Amino acid sequence: MSQPERVDILILGSGEAGKYLAWHMAHAGHQTAVVERQWVGGSCPNINCLPSKNEIWSAKVAELVHRAAEFGTVTGPGSIDMARVLQRKREMVQGLIAMHLEHYQASGAELIMGTGQFIAPKTLEVHLHDGGTRQLVGDRMFLNVGTHATVPAIPGLVTANPLTHIEILELDRLPAHLLVLGGSYVGLEFAQAYRRFGGRVTVIERGPQLVSREDPDVAGAILQVFQSEGIEVLLATEPLRVQGRSGEHVRLLVRTPHGEQTLDGSDLLVAAGRTPNTAGIGLEAAGVELDARGYVAVNDRLETTAPEVWAMGECAGSAQFTHVSFDDFRIIRDNLAGGHRSTRDRLIPFCLFTDPPLARVGLNERDANRLGMQVRVATLPISTVLRTQTIAETHGFMKALVDAQSDRILGFTMLGPEAGEVVAVVQTAMLAGMPYTGLREAMFTHPTMAEGLGTLFTNVPPHAPGTRAHA
Repeated sequence: MSQPERVDILILGSGEAGKYLAWHMAHAGHQTAVVERQWVGGSCPNINCLPSKNEIWSAKVAELVHRAAEFGTVTGPGSIDMARVLQRKREMVQGLIAMHLEHYQASGAELIMGTGQFIAPKTLEVHLHDGGTRQLVGDRMFLNVGTHATVPAIPGLVTANPLTHIEILELDRLPAHLLVLGGSYVGLEFAQAYRRFGGRVTVIERGPQLVSREDPDVAGAILQVFQSEGIEVLLATEPLRVQGRSGEHVRLLVRTPHGEQTLDGSDLLVAAGRTPNTAGIGLEAAGVELDARGYVAVNDRLETTAPEVWAMGECAGSAQFTHVSFDDFRIIRDNLAGGHRSTRDRLIPFCLFTDPPLARVGLNERDANRLGMQVRVATLPISTVLRTQTIAETHGFMKALVDAQSDRILGFTMLGPEAGEVVAVVQTAMLAGMPYTGLREAMFTHPTMAEGLGTLFTNVPPHAPGTRAHA
C-alpha cells in the first residue's frame, strides 16, 4: 500500500470549476493535485458543449449548402461526409486537450489520471491508469465530479445499447432513422443536426411540449421549426419497450394519446436528463452527505457537510451549464480569500443551440405565474427585425417581462438568430439595474439583431397589471 501524500489542495474531477481552481491555487503557491478519471478538462471540451456545437455548425453549413440557390449560389448535388465531420470535431478536441495540459504545466498543478475513491475524510485512494495506487490527503478538498446521461428504466433499453451524447459524437456514419428519447437540450440539438445531415429523425417526448420549462409559445415555435424541416415530433408519448440493437435495427413501442404505436429506427439516442456521478466514490467515508436527488448537499457557499470540503459544478446541483460551473469556481476562489460570495440570486443565462437558437435570462411567463407576480409582457416577431430580412432567417420572436409596478426588467426570451449574443445585452442591463426604458431609448447599430430590443421594449404596455402587448 502506498504511503499517504499530503497536499494543500486536492480536487476530484477536472471539470470547469475544478481545473480553474487548480490553476488558480497552484499559481498562488499552494501544492495542488487534481485527480481525473477520464476527460482532461472535463466534459465540456471533450464530450459535451464544444464538440456538440462543432458538429451542429457542420450541420448548419450543410443546411446553407442545401439552400444555396436561395442566395444566388449554384452548387451541384451535395453530400455529407460524416467521417470528415467526425475528424473535424476530433481535431478541435485534441487541440483543446493540449491547451489544458499546457495550462496544468504552466500553473504547477499536478494532474493525476486515475480513479479516485474516498477511504477517509479528505483522503483519496487513486488507482492510476498506468498502474499502481496513490493515497492523497488534502488540507482542503473539492469535488467536481459532474454528471452522466440518465438511461431510464425502460424494458429492453439497456440491452439495446443506445447512444448517448458521447457515442453520437463519435459516429462516422449517418443513421438512416434516428429515434431520440427526450425533447430538451441534448435531444433537440442532435435531432436537428442529424436531420440536416440527411437522416430521418423522430423525437419522442413524454411531456405535453418540447423544452418543458419554457413557455408554451416558445415550445410551439420550436415545434413549428422542427416540423418544417421534416422532423417528426411525438408529444405526450411514453416509451414502453425497446427491442433490437441501436446501430442495426431498433423497435420502440410507445403509448401516445391516440393509443400504442410501434416505431422502427436504425439508431436510438437517449437524451432524458442527467444523473450525478456521486455513487460509488466513498462519500460516506468522507462525511459528505447527498440530497434527495443524489447530488452533493451544499450551502450557498458550496460547502458540504464535511469540514473543509466543497463541491462545485453539476454534482453540487448547480445549473448544468459550463458558465455556471465557472461561476462556482469564482465563488469558492473569492470566499477562500475572505470574501462573502453566494450562489443565491444568480442571474443565469442559457442558450439552446438549435437553429434558430433559444436564449433566456431571468423569468418567463410560466415562472411569473408560479410566483404570483404581476408583469407586463411585450413580444416582437423576429421577422420585424430588419437584419433577419438580409440573412433570410425570419423564424422566432423576442419576449420581455417587466415588473407591473416598476420599470425593472424581470426576464427576456429570444428564439432567433444570434439569440445567445442578444441575451447578453439584456442580462447586462438587468445586472446594472437599468430600467427597460434604457434599452428602449438606446441607439443600436443598424442592421443588427440587437436593434430589435429597441422596438421590443417600446411595446411594453403602461403600468397596468397583467396586460400584454404584441407587435
